[in-house]
Amino acid sequence: MTVRIINRKAPFENQLFDRLEAGISLLGSEVKSIKGGRAEFSGSFVRLKDGQAHLVNLHIPPYEGGVPRDYDPSRTRLLLLNRDEILSLETKAKQQKLTIVPVSVYTKGRLVKVQIALAKPKRKFEKREIKRRKDIQRDTERELKN
Repeated sequence: MTVRIINRKAPFENQLFDRLEAGISLLGSEVKSIKGGRAEFSGSFVRLKDGQAHLVNLHIPPYEGGVPRDYDPSRTRLLLLNRDEILSLETKAKQQKLTIVPVSVYTKGRLVKVQIALAKPKRKFEKREIKRRKDIQRDTERELKN
C-alpha cells in the first residue's frame, strides 16, 4: 500500500520546473504518521546550507500510538541527496532566483520519499488569470453538456 500526500498549493502558488526525488530522515513515529496520511505542507520549503538540504516547516502531527518527549512536529528534517544533486539545485536556484518547494511526500516500498521542485513564485495577477481561465473552461463545458 502506497501513501501519497500532495502539496496542492505548490502548483497554484508557484511555477514548477525541475522535479527531484529525495529521501528524508525521519523518526519512527513520524513514519507511522505519514503512512497514516498525515502531513501538512503550509509554509514548507527546502534550505540548502553547508552542502546539505534541509526540509523546513513540514508539519507531521504526532502519532497516536506514542510520541517521544519534546517532539516538535515542524522540526527541520534532513533530505538525503547526492552531493551532485545538491550542487545542481544550488546553482540553478541562485542563477535563476528560484526557490525549492516540496511537492509531495509518499512511500516507496518501506521508504518515505519527498518530491521537491525548483519553483518561481507566481504574481497575484498570474494567479487571477489562471482562476479566470478555469472558470471560463468550466462554464463552456457546462453549456456544451446542456
